[in-house]
Amino acid sequence: MTLSVNTNASAMVALQTLNKTNSQLDGAQNRINTGLKVGGAKDNSSVYAVAQGMRADSGALGAVKTSLDRAVSIGDVALAAGESISDLLIEMREKATAAMDPSIDTFARQAYDSDFKALIDQVNVILTNAEFDGANLLNGALSNGIPFLADANAARSITLGSRDLSFSGNFITLSATASLGTATLAAQVVSAIKISLDNVNSALAQLGSDLKKIEAHRTFVTKLGDSLEVGIGNLVDADLARESARLQALQVKQQLGVQALSIANSQPQIILSLFG
Repeated sequence: MTLSVNTNASAMVALQTLNKTNSQLDGAQNRINTGLKVGGAKDNSSVYAVAQGMRADSGALGAVKTSLDRAVSIGDVALAAGESISDLLIEMREKATAAMDPSIDTFARQAYDSDFKALIDQVNVILTNAEFDGANLLNGALSNGIPFLADANAARSITLGSRDLSFSGNFITLSATASLGTATLAAQVVSAIKISLDNVNSALAQLGSDLKKIEAHRTFVTKLGDSLEVGIGNLVDADLARESARLQALQVKQQLGVQALSIANSQPQIILSLFG
């Protein structure tokens, strides 16, 4: 090997090795800091591209789940309101049946009629307030229900049907101005309530079926989103136990590299001894 003060090949090799070790050490520290073995396209372009596509799908599924969460909330409110209306119809039938008794006096009939009309008002209050986030499935404002997102591409939807439970409608045939003023009127009211109660209970069954379907789909979307998250993690997450061991090895290697460079830099000093 030629001894020269101008060119120190050993020092160059030692410096290259040390620079490579430093680069590897920086990479290991970055993986430990971020928890990612593929943090950008520079780390692994193909894996990064695949992971980004999966992240986009995961984000879209998050939006789908939000939409389905809103659907469930709207349906729960409507179902609770519909069940309350069904209970009130039962009370109304009780009042109307009592008013059919020809033996009661005028005062008692007026009391029954007053209670009956108060129940009608309560039904109207429930219909008005059966709303969540601006959506009311029971007051007739929506004729075709509400479609919600069903997939990440927004190509499909799942519909939560509406049921108009307003008075004098398709479900509650009873008029909001119905009265128990006479036994005959009370008998007509009882007949209308029987039909209305059957219709309301059927509507609630349909609404419950729609809601159960949406909840099942929401569960599926949640599981699908979790699977995507795991898939992304398998692609880009760093094995921190392995990275910890690698970091320690690289730190030792770095120290050895510094020592090797120091020894290589001292070689030109040998030349001085030749001219001593």
